[in-house]
Amino acid sequence: MCGRYTLAKDLAEVKKRFDVSETPENLKPRYNIAPNQQVPIILLDVEKKIRKMGYVRWGLIPSWADDPSIGNRMINARAETITTKASFKSLFKKRRCIVPADSFYEWKEINTKEKIPMRLLLMNEEPFGFAGLWTTWRPKTGDPIVSCTIITTEPNELMAEIHNRMPVILEKKNEEMWIDPAVEEEKLLQSFLKPFPSKKMKCYPVSRFVNAPSNDTPKCVEPMPP
Repeated sequence: MCGRYTLAKDLAEVKKRFDVSETPENLKPRYNIAPNQQVPIILLDVEKKIRKMGYVRWGLIPSWADDPSIGNRMINARAETITTKASFKSLFKKRRCIVPADSFYEWKEINTKEKIPMRLLLMNEEPFGFAGLWTTWRPKTGDPIVSCTIITTEPNELMAEIHNRMPVILEKKNEEMWIDPAVEEEKLLQSFLKPFPSKKMKCYPVSRFVNAPSNDTPKCVEPMPP
């Protein structure tokens, strides 16, 4: 699964990496992004032919939901069932997004009573994009809520030593097609939802300070001493 991640790079670097033309003004470095928080996603503006970034809630609330709390259980979508589950199959066709990040956390089980948090990132430490889906939920009263989910897949060799799932990190060459709603070839899109190559990633243990979502400082990403 993917339950925590970071986007600690400055706005200029994120804009350059993803070729984004429109961004929220209040984007700041984040070291411990957690479910139910507002997170940036990247979409393609078909009319303007530009990429734009905006904030949505992490935890998908399907348009048919009666209660927004369902989003607590839908922070992730499994790649293997994304074309069959009612909550995701229509979004997979038209409402795909990129969730920008520069690392994510997963907890490695040491024994039955102990887990240690691990930070996983690219070898070059550049930002990358998770494959995501988004939608809008409209309550009977009040403002609509735009929300997203992050797609997960089987682990690569590096991740398999830590957890049995990992978020889908899109290959840079596939990002444009992923967010283009005109692309509807199911087999093509599904081919993007594969484990990212282990040789392009690295990981290291971090402090249990990251366990608390309220902790969102550079201390979260500091390596633990050997």
